[in-house]
Amino acid sequence: MSIGVAVLVVAKAPVPGFAKTRLAREIGNAAAADLAAASLLDTLDAVTSTEVAHRVVALTGDLARATRSREITAALKGVTVLEQRGGSFAERLVNAHADTFTMTKSPVLQIGMDTPQVTAHLLGDAAALLADEAPTCVLGPAEDGGWWALGVPDPGVAEVILPVPTSSSETGRQTYEALIAAGASVRLLPTLRDVDHAADLGPVAAQCALGSRFRTCEYLLTFRG
Repeated sequence: MSIGVAVLVVAKAPVPGFAKTRLAREIGNAAAADLAAASLLDTLDAVTSTEVAHRVVALTGDLARATRSREITAALKGVTVLEQRGGSFAERLVNAHADTFTMTKSPVLQIGMDTPQVTAHLLGDAAALLADEAPTCVLGPAEDGGWWALGVPDPGVAEVILPVPTSSSETGRQTYEALIAAGASVRLLPTLRDVDHAADLGPVAAQCALGSRFRTCEYLLTFRG
């Protein structure tokens, strides 16, 4: 029986020079885009294997120009795809929550595409907390001080992140404090490491399944080789 939650992936089409720009400055546009594509595909595998009522991807960028475009297009056939809207990243996140809730009328568990080690089991546990302990929120801290998952019972709660700076070592703490200040009850999920820099690649790949696309990405195999 599926859990009455919508899992939402907020993603960028892995176009060289458009996706993973911080990583690209260290390893080049092509390698960064390929790793981003592998990470997105592994994330979609986990999401489609999670027993939830709805699976949604809020996408930005030209998928036709993306690395592994055909494979990603095929993977997206199992989910509902929405276009991101808004100016700032925080606005796009909040709007993605609102659009998903409007469509599904379900609590929303939002993740990104930077944690390819995420599993269906972990997502299922997070979704169950969100569904069974309403109006509880869930927050997944990231090792760099950000967060990798945010689950809210309705889109109004997600609006608290609008003034929170993104891509900061304080993002996770400030998001948690904003949720608490708004009167929300927050359950913390396991801490994960996301992929932003070259130093993250090895540790994250080691946590991925042996046959995952991220772990077997050509750049990583060559780098280790």
